[in-house]
Amino acid sequence: MNKNYDVIVAGGGTAGCAFAYTAGKLGLKVLLVEKNTYLGGSITSSLVIPAMKTSSNAINTDFFNKLYSELSKINGSITYQDGNKGWFNPELTKIVLDKLMLEANVEILFESKIHEISNKLCGYIVAICDNNLNSKKDVLLEHIETKYLVDATGDAKICQKLNCDFLNTEEEVQPVNLRFIMSGININKFSKWLTKYDNDRDVTTCCSVDGYIMLSTAYTWDTTKEWALKPLFKQAIEEGIITEEDSNYFQIFSVAGTKDSIAFNCPRLLDSKGTRSNLYLNGRQSIHRLSLFCKKYLPGFEDAYISSIADSIGVRVSNRVKCRYVYTKQDLISGKRFENPVVISNYPIDIHSSAKNKSKLDKVYQEYQLPLESLIVNDNLFVIGRCISADFEAQAALRIIPSCFSMGEGLAKYIASVKGVKKSI
Repeated sequence: MNKNYDVIVAGGGTAGCAFAYTAGKLGLKVLLVEKNTYLGGSITSSLVIPAMKTSSNAINTDFFNKLYSELSKINGSITYQDGNKGWFNPELTKIVLDKLMLEANVEILFESKIHEISNKLCGYIVAICDNNLNSKKDVLLEHIETKYLVDATGDAKICQKLNCDFLNTEEEVQPVNLRFIMSGININKFSKWLTKYDNDRDVTTCCSVDGYIMLSTAYTWDTTKEWALKPLFKQAIEEGIITEEDSNYFQIFSVAGTKDSIAFNCPRLLDSKGTRSNLYLNGRQSIHRLSLFCKKYLPGFEDAYISSIADSIGVRVSNRVKCRYVYTKQDLISGKRFENPVVISNYPIDIHSSAKNKSKLDKVYQEYQLPLESLIVNDNLFVIGRCISADFEAQAALRIIPSCFSMGEGLAKYIASVKGVKKSI
């Protein structure tokens, strides 16, 4: 291992991977520290697929396009009928992300975390804790120097260690999800039934891509919309197959590169202040009940089974760091322009609630920009991903995967320019 890096990035999720790849391709010496045994974060660990569609005028999209291109070569991505290229296969994404990091000469430490950080002139000295297979305890590696440090941990773990200022309050919460996948589904049978059963094409969609049937549908317990699946959920609750809480949110998508699998963006776990242990315990029980619901009420699911449960809960809101600029809802809805934007998007303000009829998906009627300054804590410390410097409602629009990709790529280009790197991707 080298003792000196241009930049160390903590967290190999969506934003961290986009940053590391771009920085490496631009010629920076990069160390990526990841707590899991694979990269991808929300896509892979939390099964957050597909990525939500954003503006056709998005910037800093080279990494997104490269990931899509490499996945398509191994049948791991598709473009949906609405033009969304973010339908990824989570397992194949792990493989492709490894390949991309190797291609960019990014050094990776898996099953590792930053143990302690100390300041030095124009940078940091970082001690990393590594799970050594030959030891029964974590091994503290030698101290490593870096000029720049990037917090892509999702919950701003690095900024916590450095006692940075934060924006969040205890009242600003959204329920988490524990996603899962079912396989062994007769997709052809299910898609034919579903598209006849629900005529609302804002909810239920289906198309054929390269011989694969791809579809999506949804239901919530909110009474502000008349969902086609409502009678099925009502009957299942009455029969005791699922609980009312299980029915609070139900959304499914096909999985790219598979002909018999469906990914579930649920259950949404309503105890937002519960312990993580209880969230996992309750979530897996809910997954079992939902699988029984599908097998009984959804034609095509008769022989289906749970094939994967997310390793990590899907978190929508977490710690947010106070950076040079705090991006606000007013900035977003007004479409305020900035000198150094890193994200251009039109994704709505998407806030989930644990209460009926309290969730909101507020459309924005013009594109908005996130400025680079909302990622800069100081000259040597940066944040990317859902822990950026934004208020609660603005972050609810910016937390999606394509925007996180753009943040990481945009920041990498900025740091390379500051260092005077002339290399292009």
